[in-house]
Amino acid sequence: MDTHLQAKIHHWLNLDKDESSRREIQALIDSGDSEVLAARFSGRLAFGTAGIRGVVGAGPMRMNRLVVQQTSMGVAQYLMAQVSDCAERGVVVGYDGRHDSKQFAHDTAMVLAAAGIKVYLTVKIAPTPLVAFGVLHLGAAAGIVVTASHNPPQYNGYKVYWGNGAQIIPPHDTGIAACIEHAATAPIGLMSLEKARLADRLVMLDDDFYQAYRQGIRQAEVLQNHTSPEKVSLAYTAMHGVGAEMAEMVLKDAGVTQVYSVAAQREPDGDFPTVNFPNPEEAGAMDLVMAEAHKHSAMLACANDPDADRFAVAVRLSHATREMDASAAYQMLTGDQVGVLFGHYLLSHASDDQRLTCRTIVSSSLLSQIAISMNAVCETTLTGFKWLTNVGMSKQTADNRFIFAYEEALGYTIGNMVWDKDGLSALVAFAQLTAELASKGQTIWDRLDAIYRQYGFYLNEQVSIALSASDMSQPTIGDRLRRQPPTEIAERAIISVDDISIGIRRFADGSECVIDLPVSDVLIYQLEGGARVIVRPSGTEPKVKCYYEVIEQFSADDTLQDVQQRAALAMAKLTTMHQQSLA
Repeated sequence: MDTHLQAKIHHWLNLDKDESSRREIQALIDSGDSEVLAARFSGRLAFGTAGIRGVVGAGPMRMNRLVVQQTSMGVAQYLMAQVSDCAERGVVVGYDGRHDSKQFAHDTAMVLAAAGIKVYLTVKIAPTPLVAFGVLHLGAAAGIVVTASHNPPQYNGYKVYWGNGAQIIPPHDTGIAACIEHAATAPIGLMSLEKARLADRLVMLDDDFYQAYRQGIRQAEVLQNHTSPEKVSLAYTAMHGVGAEMAEMVLKDAGVTQVYSVAAQREPDGDFPTVNFPNPEEAGAMDLVMAEAHKHSAMLACANDPDADRFAVAVRLSHATREMDASAAYQMLTGDQVGVLFGHYLLSHASDDQRLTCRTIVSSSLLSQIAISMNAVCETTLTGFKWLTNVGMSKQTADNRFIFAYEEALGYTIGNMVWDKDGLSALVAFAQLTAELASKGQTIWDRLDAIYRQYGFYLNEQVSIALSASDMSQPTIGDRLRRQPPTEIAERAIISVDDISIGIRRFADGSECVIDLPVSDVLIYQLEGGARVIVRPSGTEPKVKCYYEVIEQFSADDTLQDVQQRAALAMAKLTTMHQQSLA
């Protein structure tokens, strides 16, 4: 082991007071596992706009109590420098049902209290949307939730909200990161929860807080469509997460009585024993809830991810029978399909002064077309919910209030009670949409068919390209495409190219215009026939991500299946030829 690594380990052990963590490092030292130690001490978990997230374990490149304490001290120092009254306004702290989450949340509270900042700490597990809600509800300076969302069991994470109730955006991310680096050089002070309570620096958020969120959903302006809720039947899973209790309550409040929870996945369990990957987008993750729905011939099979900020739904097919397997009787909707359904539905009921929607650049452009036709506005943002809600807040006016935003990765915010994705209010809204259709003898499939016939069938797909170590040392894919710009993609002429790295849109005739988006290494190609290709590097993994969209119109004699088949063929050609050109 080289002396530099030895020095890093010695420094860490001098600061780390957690005996289990110290034993883990000592065991690696005793076994002479220099390679693993070098990886653990190669840096520290990077803090960004999504906070930090990583595998639980000892060392600065893992999630553990010392990393959480250092991160919390960095947050405290940054808040005190930026927000003059942050000590009095306080910070809301909540946590999910993973094994270390409660301890990490308590560590966070003890650091903040020792720094002189008031803490509002949830008494039990809390869905992530409740923490975002709590920031505005309590007038706090910030919010922190300990969660790894839908990551595998070995992960945990730490997410920060600013005082506006939305996820942090630049420059707060880099500012906090710099403070964390400074905090990691010295011992961290802790104040016990009991001492914090006696010093009036700790308020425990008990049932009244949870009921305030519940009441907020019950009274939300955009959730007042109570058309025939008794007609809706749905199965629900919390996917071993924290959503079940609140989900069942808000559905009951909305009058939805035919609700069938998946018992095996209802209670929080950090091992996630019945799913390989606790993400509703992953193959097999919805199997149990679709089986439960099929058992009751329910209209919908609904899921929240483990921290209940995402919403997923599979819809019973019109030709489904009891003899079918559940996987044949139900079809999962894509995030774009749910987003389009929500946008169309909410704008159909919205008042004239509430017509502002938002979508990300990689989400379906269909929402923009719907908004235009319904005398509404659809703002387009960079990927990530932090951009959707911060832009939504900045763009809304008294005459055009915010109503809805979504990203294709199953994230939706309904109204402005929570300025982050909220899988619980989305669950209620989708049930209300389904009930309204059922009252007319219609289904979700009927509504989708009507939307597609009016606007065209929009098909979206994502392809990720893993990068090798040698790839990472070369110029980025964006740089290469800028140096040698294509003139066509998959035999389709390029109409325009958006280069978000410089904020310029270039048209085929050579003209240009400015794009109002933060700088990012993203290229967007608009192609003839309405197709679209987006290329960007992943912000969290060594990958290039490509997003594709094709649009097919209906003829008078077309069935939806006809158009879907044409779109699938067009998509296959577009993705194959584009991937080959990148290779």
